Formats: sequence, C-alpha cells, structure tokens
Amino acid sequence: MPVGVVLRRTPGVTRWAKWHWTAAAVLPGAGPAEWKEMRREGEAVEYHAATPVLELHGAETEAYLQAISDEVPSLYVVMRETNDGPHPYEVLKVTASPFEAQDYTDSGNELVEKVPMPHGLVAWVREFIEAHHQEEVFVKRKRDKKRIDLVEDGIGDARVAKPGDIYASPALKRRRLQ
Repeated sequence: MPVGVVLRRTPGVTRWAKWHWTAAAVLPGAGPAEWKEMRREGEAVEYHAATPVLELHGAETEAYLQAISDEVPSLYVVMRETNDGPHPYEVLKVTASPFEAQDYTDSGNELVEKVPMPHGLVAWVREFIEAHHQEEVFVKRKRDKKRIDLVEDGIGDARVAKPGDIYASPALKRRRLQ
C-alpha cells in the first residue's frame, strides 16, 4: 500500500540547528509527491515528502502484532540525511515492524521516526495478521544425560609433574624456587 510521509519543519531551539525535522504523520493510499508543501503555520511547515510503499510479509506477522498491540499503534519512517540534494532528508522506507526499525537504528546513518498509525491502516494490518499469522510452538531443548565433568581430558600438560603446578600463583612458584 502506498503511504505518504508528512515531514514537519520547525525552527531549531539552539543556534547550532537552524531547523528541526520530524515525521508528523502518514497518509495511507496517498498519490506520488515529492516535497509538496501541505500546510504552513508561522515558521512551521509540513511537507508531503514522499510516498513509499508499505509492504507486509507473512514471516513478519509477530512483529506487526507487536506494533498494533502498543498503546499507540505506530508505523516507522526510515530517513537518511542528504547533504548535497535540494531536500534535507530522503525517505527510504515505511515499515510496520518495530524489529526492522530497530535494525535501521543500529547503523546510526538512518533516522527512524515513530508515527501513529491511522485507524484504517491498523485494520488493514490486523486483517493481514489474521490471514497469515501462525503461532510458533515453544519447544524446550532437552539436556544430554551424559556427564562430562568426570573426564579431565586436555587439562594440563604431560610435562608438568602435578595438576597443582598448572594453577599455582606466581608467589607460590617463587617460594618453591627459593
């Protein structure tokens, strides 16, 4: 589903940052747009920055279930700062998976913003989960019954007279040498 991303520009609060950018909203089913100004309130401006496609995958239903189970169901907008282009950010992706969003934050190159999911989109994701989710059964691993603590193979060196010599402290070794 195409999802429009609305970025909001407000004046920076410090002298080092002229502008502060945040992902303000998403527009489900939006048409293509590239940095179209939508609303202006004083110095604050909202742009329809891009319209990436929100893709849902059957293997990720557990993550989507986590996202819509939050107090505020959310989408995650992944952006990258552009220094040489006409626009300050490039919108890379929109995802409903909090786990995928976390993966993008690991590199530090991308900015990930959490945006509230509209009610219609919550219903669409919920339908997808109901159609594709398969609960994974937890299988506890059984331990081997073999006792491995009875054999001391590989401990020490055959050239060392007794096992106590291997673990002796340096002070103890000095006393033996004197």
